[in-house]
Amino acid sequence: MKASLLREKNSDQLRFELDETIKSLFHLRLQAQSERLNAPSELLKKRKLIAKIKTILRERQEAEMA
Repeated sequence: MKASLLREKNSDQLRFELDETIKSLFHLRLQAQSERLNAPSELLKKRKLIAKIKTILRERQEAEMA
């Protein structure tokens, strides 16, 4: 998901998306450990999405403080 689409969401939606993505990454890691992972690239995509969401949330938090 592009950062521009993430920026359109409000903070509550982003937190929900972050929680769901973290859960999804956890399940993908379990699958990877049991060698049943069909698309290993999904791990990287989920980690990048988590980083994007955390960055946007942090930017908003800093903007509120300033």
